[in-house]
Amino acid sequence: MDDRDFQRRATRTDRIVGDIAALIDNGALKPGERVASVRRAAADQGVSKNTMAEAYDRLVASGHLVARAGSGYFVAIDARPPSLAPRANVAEALDLVSLLREQFEQHYEVRPGDGRPPPSWMENSELGAHFGGRKWHRGETVEHGYGSSWGYRPLRERIAVSLGHRSIKAAPEQILLTLGANHALDLIVRQLIEPGDTVFVDDPGYYPLFGKLKLAKARVVGIKRGMDGPCLQDLQAKLTQERPKVFFTQSLAHNPTGGGLSPAAAYGVLQAAHRHGFLIVEDDPFADILPANAPRLAALDQLDRVIYVGTFSKTLSASLRVGYLAASPALAGTLTDIKMLSVAATSQYVERFVFDLIAGGHYLRHLRRLRARIESATEAALGDLAGLGLSIQRPDGGFYLWARLPEGTDEIALCRQAAAESIFLAPGQVFSPERDSDRNPAIRINVAHASDQRFLDFLSRTLRSTVQRVAVHRIGNSL
Repeated sequence: MDDRDFQRRATRTDRIVGDIAALIDNGALKPGERVASVRRAAADQGVSKNTMAEAYDRLVASGHLVARAGSGYFVAIDARPPSLAPRANVAEALDLVSLLREQFEQHYEVRPGDGRPPPSWMENSELGAHFGGRKWHRGETVEHGYGSSWGYRPLRERIAVSLGHRSIKAAPEQILLTLGANHALDLIVRQLIEPGDTVFVDDPGYYPLFGKLKLAKARVVGIKRGMDGPCLQDLQAKLTQERPKVFFTQSLAHNPTGGGLSPAAAYGVLQAAHRHGFLIVEDDPFADILPANAPRLAALDQLDRVIYVGTFSKTLSASLRVGYLAASPALAGTLTDIKMLSVAATSQYVERFVFDLIAGGHYLRHLRRLRARIESATEAALGDLAGLGLSIQRPDGGFYLWARLPEGTDEIALCRQAAAESIFLAPGQVFSPERDSDRNPAIRINVAHASDQRFLDFLSRTLRSTVQRVAVHRIGNSL
Protein backbone atom coordinates (compact mmCIF):
# COMPACT_ATOMS: atom_id res chain seq x y z
CA MET A 1 0.00 0.00 0.00
CA ASP A 2 1.58 3.35 -1.09
CA ASP A 3 1.14 6.66 0.76
CA ARG A 4 -1.87 7.73 -1.32
CA ASP A 5 -3.70 4.45 -0.73
CA PHE A 6 -2.92 4.66 2.99
CA GLN A 7 -4.21 8.23 3.15
CA ARG A 8 -7.43 7.32 1.31
CA ARG A 9 -8.06 4.43 3.71
CA ALA A 10 -7.30 6.63 6.71
CA THR A 11 -9.71 9.28 5.42
CA ARG A 12 -12.49 6.70 4.92
CA THR A 13 -11.91 5.30 8.40
CA ASP A 14 -11.94 8.78 9.96
CA ARG A 15 -15.24 9.54 8.20
CA ILE A 16 -16.89 6.32 9.40
CA VAL A 17 -15.65 6.80 12.97
CA GLY A 18 -16.91 10.39 13.01
CA ASP A 19 -20.32 9.46 11.60
CA ILE A 20 -20.96 6.62 14.04
CA ALA A 21 -19.62 8.62 17.01
CA ALA A 22 -21.99 11.46 16.10
CA LEU A 23 -24.96 9.06 15.96
CA ILE A 24 -24.08 7.82 19.44
CA ASP A 25 -23.40 11.28 20.90
CA ASN A 26 -26.66 12.60 19.45
CA GLY A 27 -28.68 9.69 20.82
CA ALA A 28 -29.62 8.18 17.44
CA LEU A 29 -27.91 4.98 18.56
CA LYS A 30 -28.99 4.08 22.10
CA PRO A 31 -26.82 2.70 24.94
CA GLY A 32 -26.73 -1.09 24.76
CA GLU A 33 -27.92 -1.17 21.13
CA ARG A 34 -26.15 -3.66 18.86
CA VAL A 35 -24.58 -2.09 15.75
CA ALA A 36 -24.27 -3.81 12.38
CA SER A 37 -21.74 -6.62 12.04
CA VAL A 38 -18.38 -5.82 10.48
CA ARG A 39 -19.42 -7.59 7.28
CA ARG A 40 -22.80 -5.84 7.04
CA ALA A 41 -21.40 -2.42 7.97
CA ALA A 42 -18.57 -2.77 5.44
CA ALA A 43 -21.11 -3.48 2.70
CA ASP A 44 -23.29 -0.54 3.79
CA GLN A 45 -20.31 1.84 3.88
CA GLY A 46 -18.77 0.51 0.67
CA VAL A 47 -15.42 -0.28 2.31
CA SER A 48 -13.39 -3.39 3.02
CA LYS A 49 -13.94 -5.48 6.16
CA ASN A 50 -10.46 -4.48 7.36
CA THR A 51 -11.34 -0.79 7.13
CA MET A 52 -14.62 -1.36 8.97
CA ALA A 53 -12.94 -3.45 11.68
CA GLU A 54 -10.40 -0.66 12.20
CA ALA A 55 -13.23 1.89 12.52
CA TYR A 56 -14.99 -0.27 15.13
CA ASP A 57 -11.72 -0.73 17.03
CA ARG A 58 -11.28 3.03 17.17
CA LEU A 59 -14.81 3.44 18.48
CA VAL A 60 -14.10 0.84 21.18
CA ALA A 61 -10.94 2.75 22.09
CA SER A 62 -12.88 6.03 22.33
CA GLY A 63 -15.48 4.45 24.61
CA HIS A 64 -18.36 4.71 22.13
CA LEU A 65 -18.63 0.95 21.53
CA VAL A 66 -17.90 -2.20 23.49
CA ALA A 67 -16.93 -5.52 21.89
CA ARG A 68 -18.50 -8.73 23.18
CA ALA A 69 -16.85 -11.94 22.04
CA GLY A 70 -19.14 -13.96 19.81
CA SER A 71 -21.90 -11.32 19.91
CA GLY A 72 -20.52 -8.30 18.06
CA TYR A 73 -20.31 -4.60 18.89
CA PHE A 74 -22.70 -2.62 21.10
CA VAL A 75 -23.12 1.03 22.04
CA ALA A 76 -21.47 1.62 25.41
CA ILE A 77 -23.81 2.13 28.33
CA ASP A 78 -21.91 5.24 29.46
CA ALA A 79 -20.04 6.39 26.39
CA ARG A 80 -18.53 9.58 27.78
CA PRO A 81 -16.43 9.95 30.94
CA PRO A 82 -17.76 12.19 33.70
CA SER A 83 -16.16 15.58 34.18
CA LEU A 84 -15.64 17.57 37.35
CA ALA A 85 -15.65 21.33 37.51
CA PRO A 86 -12.23 22.72 36.54
CA ARG A 87 -9.81 23.71 39.26
CA ALA A 88 -9.87 27.40 40.16
CA ASN A 89 -7.33 29.47 38.25
CA VAL A 90 -4.25 30.62 40.08
CA ALA A 91 -4.93 34.15 41.30
CA GLU A 92 -1.34 35.08 42.02
CA ALA A 93 1.85 33.07 41.64
CA LEU A 94 3.08 33.69 45.16
CA ASP A 95 4.22 30.41 46.67
CA LEU A 96 6.46 27.71 45.21
CA VAL A 97 3.69 25.38 44.10
CA SER A 98 1.50 28.02 42.49
CA LEU A 99 4.48 29.51 40.64
CA LEU A 100 5.40 26.08 39.30
CA ARG A 101 1.78 25.20 38.51
CA GLU A 102 1.32 28.36 36.44
CA GLN A 103 4.25 27.37 34.23
CA PHE A 104 2.37 24.18 33.33
CA GLU A 105 -1.26 25.27 33.26
CA GLN A 106 -0.67 28.74 31.75
CA HIS A 107 -3.64 30.83 32.84
CA TYR A 108 -1.93 34.14 32.03
CA GLU A 109 -1.40 35.64 28.58
CA VAL A 110 1.67 37.81 29.34
CA ARG A 111 4.40 35.70 30.96
CA PRO A 112 7.49 37.61 32.17
CA GLY A 113 7.56 35.33 35.22
CA ASP A 114 8.01 32.19 33.10
CA GLY A 115 11.11 30.05 33.54
CA ARG A 116 11.61 28.84 29.96
CA PRO A 117 11.78 30.24 26.42
CA PRO A 118 8.45 30.57 24.55
CA PRO A 119 7.39 27.56 22.46
CA SER A 120 7.59 29.67 19.30
CA TRP A 121 11.37 29.80 19.68
CA MET A 122 11.45 26.03 19.04
CA GLU A 123 9.49 26.08 15.78
CA ASN A 124 12.53 26.21 13.49
CA SER A 125 14.74 24.02 15.68
CA GLU A 126 15.77 20.49 14.80
CA LEU A 127 13.21 19.23 17.32
CA GLY A 128 10.50 21.35 15.74
CA ALA A 129 11.39 20.06 12.28
CA HIS A 130 11.27 16.45 13.48
CA PHE A 131 7.93 16.61 15.29
CA GLY A 132 6.36 19.17 12.98
CA GLY A 133 6.02 16.58 10.25
CA ARG A 134 4.30 14.01 12.45
CA LYS A 135 0.60 13.42 11.79
CA TRP A 136 -0.99 13.33 15.23
CA HIS A 137 -4.36 11.63 15.52
CA ARG A 138 -6.24 14.80 16.47
CA GLY A 139 -4.49 16.95 13.86
CA GLU A 140 -2.83 18.97 16.62
CA THR A 141 0.47 20.75 16.27
CA VAL A 142 3.21 19.97 18.77
CA GLU A 143 3.76 22.49 21.53
CA HIS A 144 7.28 22.58 22.91
CA GLY A 145 6.36 23.61 26.45
CA TYR A 146 5.93 21.42 29.50
CA GLY A 147 2.27 20.71 28.93
CA SER A 148 -0.19 20.33 31.79
CA SER A 149 1.25 18.98 35.02
CA TRP A 150 -1.64 16.50 35.03
CA GLY A 151 -0.50 15.01 31.73
CA TYR A 152 -2.01 15.01 28.25
CA ARG A 153 -5.74 15.48 28.76
CA PRO A 154 -7.01 13.41 25.79
CA LEU A 155 -5.11 10.41 27.16
CA ARG A 156 -6.56 11.01 30.61
CA GLU A 157 -10.02 11.08 29.04
CA ARG A 158 -9.39 7.71 27.36
CA ILE A 159 -8.15 6.27 30.65
CA ALA A 160 -11.36 7.53 32.31
CA VAL A 161 -13.33 5.59 29.69
CA SER A 162 -11.29 2.44 30.40
CA LEU A 163 -11.82 2.82 34.14
CA GLY A 164 -15.55 3.18 33.50
CA HIS A 165 -15.50 -0.19 31.74
CA ARG A 166 -13.98 -1.57 34.98
CA SER A 167 -16.86 0.03 36.96
CA ILE A 168 -14.51 2.67 38.40
CA LYS A 169 -16.06 6.11 37.98
CA ALA A 170 -13.34 8.74 37.68
CA ALA A 171 -13.32 12.11 35.97
CA PRO A 172 -10.22 13.12 33.98
CA GLU A 173 -9.57 15.59 36.83
CA GLN A 174 -9.04 12.61 39.13
CA ILE A 175 -6.43 10.99 36.87
CA LEU A 176 -2.75 11.96 37.01
CA LEU A 177 -0.30 10.70 34.37
CA THR A 178 3.04 9.46 35.70
CA LEU A 179 6.32 7.96 34.54
CA GLY A 180 4.99 4.43 34.93
CA ALA A 181 3.46 2.71 37.95
CA ASN A 182 6.66 2.99 39.99
CA HIS A 183 6.54 6.78 39.73
CA ALA A 184 2.88 6.72 40.83
CA LEU A 185 3.81 4.61 43.86
CA ASP A 186 6.69 6.95 44.66
CA LEU A 187 4.38 9.99 44.64
CA ILE A 188 1.94 8.20 46.93
CA VAL A 189 4.69 7.20 49.35
CA ARG A 190 6.03 10.78 49.41
CA GLN A 191 2.59 12.16 50.27
CA LEU A 192 1.24 9.59 52.70
CA ILE A 193 4.17 8.01 54.52
CA GLU A 194 6.25 9.60 57.25
CA PRO A 195 9.22 8.00 59.04
CA GLY A 196 8.00 5.38 61.50
CA ASP A 197 4.59 4.90 59.90
CA THR A 198 3.37 1.30 59.66
CA VAL A 199 2.34 0.07 56.22
CA PHE A 200 0.98 -3.29 55.11
CA VAL A 201 2.16 -5.00 51.93
CA ASP A 202 1.51 -8.31 50.19
CA ASP A 203 3.83 -11.14 51.28
CA PRO A 204 5.07 -12.24 48.83
CA GLY A 205 4.70 -8.97 46.98
CA TYR A 206 6.16 -6.36 44.66
CA TYR A 207 9.79 -6.00 45.75
CA PRO A 208 10.56 -2.50 44.26
CA LEU A 209 7.81 -1.14 46.51
CA PHE A 210 9.61 -2.54 49.56
CA GLY A 211 12.67 -0.48 48.64
CA LYS A 212 10.63 2.72 48.31
CA LEU A 213 9.08 2.15 51.72
CA LYS A 214 12.46 1.47 53.30
CA LEU A 215 13.77 4.74 51.83
CA ALA A 216 10.80 6.49 53.42
CA LYS A 217 11.78 4.85 56.75
CA ALA A 218 8.41 3.17 57.06
CA ARG A 219 7.75 0.11 59.17
CA VAL A 220 6.80 -2.58 56.63
CA VAL A 221 4.55 -5.46 57.71
CA GLY A 222 3.72 -8.30 55.33
CA ILE A 223 0.22 -9.75 54.93
CA LYS A 224 0.21 -13.32 53.67
CA ARG A 225 -0.89 -13.54 50.06
CA GLY A 226 -2.85 -16.46 48.63
CA MET A 227 -4.08 -17.20 45.13
CA ASP A 228 -7.43 -15.51 45.86
CA GLY A 229 -6.05 -12.39 47.53
CA PRO A 230 -4.73 -11.24 50.92
CA CYS A 231 -5.26 -13.73 53.74
CA LEU A 232 -8.07 -12.21 55.81
CA GLN A 233 -7.12 -14.20 58.91
CA ASP A 234 -3.56 -12.87 58.79
CA LEU A 235 -4.85 -9.35 58.11
CA GLN A 236 -7.15 -9.45 61.14
CA ALA A 237 -4.42 -10.90 63.35
CA LYS A 238 -1.98 -8.14 62.35
CA LEU A 239 -4.62 -5.46 62.91
CA THR A 240 -4.92 -6.48 66.56
CA GLN A 241 -1.27 -5.40 66.96
CA GLU A 242 -0.67 -2.79 64.26
CA ARG A 243 -2.18 0.50 63.11
CA PRO A 244 -1.28 0.75 59.43
CA LYS A 245 -1.64 3.99 57.52
CA VAL A 246 -1.76 2.29 54.09
CA PHE A 247 -2.11 -1.21 52.64
CA PHE A 248 -0.32 -1.59 49.29
CA THR A 249 -1.70 -4.53 47.31
CA GLN A 250 -1.94 -5.90 43.79
CA SER A 251 -5.37 -7.43 43.27
CA LEU A 252 -5.12 -9.13 39.87
CA ALA A 253 -2.37 -11.05 38.02
CA HIS A 254 -0.43 -10.65 41.23
CA ASN A 255 3.33 -10.21 41.11
CA PRO A 256 4.86 -12.69 41.91
CA THR A 257 2.21 -15.39 42.50
CA GLY A 258 -0.06 -14.78 39.51
CA GLY A 259 -3.06 -14.94 41.86
CA GLY A 260 -6.32 -12.99 41.69
CA LEU A 261 -8.84 -11.50 44.09
CA SER A 262 -12.03 -13.23 45.21
CA PRO A 263 -15.12 -11.13 46.03
CA ALA A 264 -14.95 -12.37 49.62
CA ALA A 265 -11.34 -11.26 50.01
CA ALA A 266 -12.09 -7.88 48.41
CA TYR A 267 -15.03 -7.31 50.76
CA GLY A 268 -12.98 -8.33 53.78
CA VAL A 269 -10.10 -6.00 52.95
CA LEU A 270 -12.42 -3.02 52.39
CA GLN A 271 -14.32 -3.74 55.61
CA ALA A 272 -11.04 -3.78 57.51
CA ALA A 273 -9.95 -0.52 55.89
CA HIS A 274 -13.15 1.26 56.94
CA ARG A 275 -13.10 -0.24 60.43
CA HIS A 276 -9.44 0.56 61.14
CA GLY A 277 -9.08 3.74 59.09
CA PHE A 278 -6.31 2.87 56.65
CA LEU A 279 -6.05 3.68 52.94
CA ILE A 280 -5.50 1.12 50.17
CA VAL A 281 -3.25 1.48 47.14
CA GLU A 282 -4.35 -0.96 44.44
CA ASP A 283 -1.73 -1.60 41.75
CA ASP A 284 -3.27 -3.03 38.55
CA PRO A 285 -0.51 -3.17 35.91
CA PHE A 286 -2.12 -5.88 33.74
CA ALA A 287 -5.62 -4.37 33.69
CA ASP A 288 -5.75 -3.95 29.91
CA ILE A 289 -5.38 -7.69 29.28
CA LEU A 290 -7.66 -8.82 32.11
CA PRO A 291 -11.48 -9.01 32.21
CA ALA A 292 -13.04 -5.62 32.84
CA ASN A 293 -15.50 -7.17 35.31
CA ALA A 294 -12.83 -8.86 37.45
CA PRO A 295 -13.10 -7.94 41.18
CA ARG A 296 -11.25 -4.70 41.89
CA LEU A 297 -11.09 -2.84 45.18
CA ALA A 298 -11.38 0.52 43.41
CA ALA A 299 -14.62 -0.58 41.72
CA LEU A 300 -16.16 -1.56 45.06
CA ASP A 301 -14.86 1.52 46.87
CA GLN A 302 -15.14 4.12 44.05
CA LEU A 303 -11.88 5.84 45.03
CA ASP A 304 -13.00 6.70 48.56
CA ARG A 305 -10.29 4.85 50.48
CA VAL A 306 -8.63 3.28 47.43
CA ILE A 307 -5.99 4.87 45.21
CA TYR A 308 -5.81 3.05 41.89
CA VAL A 309 -2.55 2.70 39.94
CA GLY A 310 -2.22 1.60 36.31
CA THR A 311 0.42 1.56 33.60
CA PHE A 312 1.08 0.89 29.93
CA SER A 313 4.59 -0.41 30.66
CA LYS A 314 3.61 -4.05 31.16
CA THR A 315 1.26 -4.30 28.18
CA LEU A 316 2.82 -1.88 25.67
CA SER A 317 6.46 -1.04 26.34
CA ALA A 318 8.51 -0.51 29.48
CA SER A 319 10.55 2.11 27.61
CA LEU A 320 7.56 4.40 27.08
CA ARG A 321 7.22 5.06 30.84
CA VAL A 322 3.57 6.07 30.87
CA GLY A 323 1.44 5.21 33.87
CA TYR A 324 -1.29 6.85 35.91
CA LEU A 325 -3.05 7.01 39.23
CA ALA A 326 -6.70 7.71 40.00
CA ALA A 327 -7.77 9.08 43.37
CA SER A 328 -10.28 11.32 45.07
CA PRO A 329 -10.24 14.86 43.62
CA ALA A 330 -8.46 16.43 46.59
CA LEU A 331 -5.78 13.75 46.81
CA ALA A 332 -5.23 13.75 43.04
CA GLY A 333 -4.61 17.51 43.18
CA THR A 334 -2.12 17.14 46.03
CA LEU A 335 -0.24 14.36 44.22
CA THR A 336 -0.07 16.57 41.12
CA ASP A 337 1.66 19.26 43.17
CA ILE A 338 4.18 16.69 44.41
CA LYS A 339 4.76 15.55 40.84
CA MET A 340 5.52 19.15 39.85
CA LEU A 341 7.98 19.60 42.70
CA SER A 342 9.75 16.27 42.15
CA VAL A 343 9.93 15.75 38.35
CA ALA A 344 8.29 18.92 36.98
CA ALA A 345 6.36 17.16 34.19
CA THR A 346 5.94 13.99 32.20
CA SER A 347 6.61 13.89 28.46
CA GLN A 348 3.65 14.93 26.33
CA TYR A 349 5.46 13.60 23.26
CA VAL A 350 5.27 10.11 24.75
CA GLU A 351 1.75 10.60 26.12
CA ARG A 352 0.50 11.77 22.70
CA PHE A 353 2.13 8.74 21.11
CA VAL A 354 0.33 6.38 23.49
CA PHE A 355 -2.93 8.24 22.92
CA ASP A 356 -2.53 7.90 19.15
CA LEU A 357 -2.00 4.14 19.50
CA ILE A 358 -5.20 3.88 21.53
CA ALA A 359 -7.32 6.25 19.45
CA GLY A 360 -6.23 4.62 16.20
CA GLY A 361 -7.26 1.16 17.42
CA HIS A 362 -3.65 -0.06 17.26
CA TYR A 363 -3.40 -0.69 21.00
CA LEU A 364 -6.57 -2.77 21.02
CA ARG A 365 -5.24 -4.99 18.23
CA HIS A 366 -1.93 -5.29 20.06
CA LEU A 367 -3.75 -6.38 23.24
CA ARG A 368 -5.59 -9.12 21.35
CA ARG A 369 -2.30 -10.54 20.11
CA LEU A 370 -0.69 -10.18 23.52
CA ARG A 371 -3.52 -12.03 25.29
CA ALA A 372 -3.27 -14.88 22.81
CA ARG A 373 0.50 -15.15 23.29
CA ILE A 374 0.21 -15.10 27.08
CA GLU A 375 -2.49 -17.79 27.06
CA SER A 376 -0.46 -20.01 24.74
CA ALA A 377 2.77 -19.53 26.72
CA THR A 378 0.97 -20.15 30.03
CA GLU A 379 -0.51 -23.45 28.86
CA ALA A 380 2.87 -24.61 27.57
CA ALA A 381 4.62 -23.55 30.78
CA LEU A 382 2.14 -25.29 33.06
CA GLY A 383 2.57 -28.51 31.11
CA ASP A 384 6.38 -28.34 30.96
CA LEU A 385 6.84 -27.46 34.63
CA ALA A 386 4.32 -30.03 35.85
CA GLY A 387 6.48 -32.63 34.17
CA LEU A 388 9.28 -31.64 36.56
CA GLY A 389 7.11 -32.22 39.61
CA LEU A 390 6.82 -28.54 40.57
CA SER A 391 3.77 -27.31 42.51
CA ILE A 392 2.25 -24.46 40.47
CA GLN A 393 -1.29 -23.12 40.61
CA ARG A 394 -2.92 -21.78 37.47
CA PRO A 395 -2.40 -18.00 37.42
CA ASP A 396 -5.19 -15.44 37.25
CA GLY A 397 -3.49 -13.77 34.30
CA GLY A 398 -0.39 -11.77 33.51
CA PHE A 399 3.17 -13.01 33.07
CA TYR A 400 3.97 -14.79 36.32
CA LEU A 401 4.00 -18.27 37.79
CA TRP A 402 4.93 -18.96 41.41
CA ALA A 403 6.82 -22.24 41.50
CA ARG A 404 7.28 -23.88 44.89
CA LEU A 405 10.56 -25.75 45.06
CA PRO A 406 11.26 -29.04 46.84
CA GLU A 407 11.78 -28.81 50.58
CA GLY A 408 15.40 -28.19 51.39
CA THR A 409 16.17 -26.21 48.23
CA ASP A 410 18.58 -23.32 48.79
CA GLU A 411 17.08 -20.57 46.59
CA ILE A 412 20.18 -18.39 46.53
CA ALA A 413 22.49 -21.28 45.73
CA LEU A 414 20.10 -22.34 42.96
CA CYS A 415 20.11 -18.85 41.47
CA ARG A 416 23.91 -18.65 41.60
CA GLN A 417 24.20 -22.04 39.92
CA ALA A 418 21.78 -20.87 37.23
CA ALA A 419 23.72 -17.65 36.72
CA ALA A 420 26.86 -19.67 36.07
CA GLU A 421 24.97 -21.18 33.12
CA SER A 422 23.69 -17.75 31.99
CA ILE A 423 20.18 -18.42 33.29
CA PHE A 424 18.50 -15.63 35.26
CA LEU A 425 16.22 -16.72 38.12
CA ALA A 426 14.13 -14.66 40.56
CA PRO A 427 14.39 -16.18 44.09
CA GLY A 428 11.30 -16.11 46.29
CA GLN A 429 13.14 -14.43 49.17
CA VAL A 430 13.33 -11.17 47.19
CA PHE A 431 9.53 -10.92 47.19
CA SER A 432 9.18 -11.14 50.97
CA PRO A 433 9.54 -7.88 52.95
CA GLU A 434 11.33 -9.71 55.75
CA ARG A 435 13.50 -11.91 53.47
CA ASP A 436 12.34 -14.83 55.61
CA SER A 437 14.60 -17.81 54.87
CA ASP A 438 12.37 -20.17 56.89
CA ARG A 439 9.41 -20.03 54.50
CA ASN A 440 8.84 -22.48 51.66
CA PRO A 441 11.43 -22.03 48.89
CA ALA A 442 10.06 -20.74 45.56
CA ILE A 443 10.98 -18.89 42.39
CA ARG A 444 9.00 -16.53 40.17
CA ILE A 445 8.87 -17.63 36.53
CA ASN A 446 7.90 -15.49 33.54
CA VAL A 447 5.68 -17.57 31.23
CA ALA A 448 7.37 -16.09 28.17
CA HIS A 449 10.63 -17.86 29.09
CA ALA A 450 9.30 -20.83 31.04
CA SER A 451 9.50 -23.35 28.19
CA ASP A 452 13.07 -22.58 27.18
CA GLN A 453 14.70 -26.00 26.95
CA ARG A 454 17.92 -24.86 28.63
CA PHE A 455 15.91 -23.67 31.63
CA LEU A 456 13.88 -26.88 31.78
CA ASP A 457 17.02 -29.03 31.54
CA PHE A 458 18.65 -26.98 34.31
CA LEU A 459 15.69 -27.40 36.64
CA SER A 460 15.44 -31.10 35.90
CA ARG A 461 19.08 -31.67 36.89
CA THR A 462 19.20 -29.44 39.93
CA LEU A 463 15.83 -30.41 41.42
CA ARG A 464 16.58 -34.12 41.05
CA SER A 465 19.88 -33.55 42.84
CA THR A 466 18.13 -31.62 45.64
CA VAL A 467 15.52 -34.34 46.19
CA GLN A 468 18.23 -37.00 46.36
CA ARG A 469 20.29 -34.95 48.81
CA VAL A 470 17.30 -34.33 51.12
CA ALA A 471 16.37 -38.03 51.02
CA VAL A 472 19.91 -39.06 52.02
CA HIS A 473 19.87 -36.50 54.83
CA ARG A 474 16.58 -37.86 56.18
CA ILE A 475 17.83 -41.44 56.08
CA GLY A 476 20.94 -40.39 57.93
CA ASN A 477 18.93 -38.70 60.64
CA SER A 478 16.72 -41.74 61.12
CA LEU A 479 19.62 -44.09 61.74
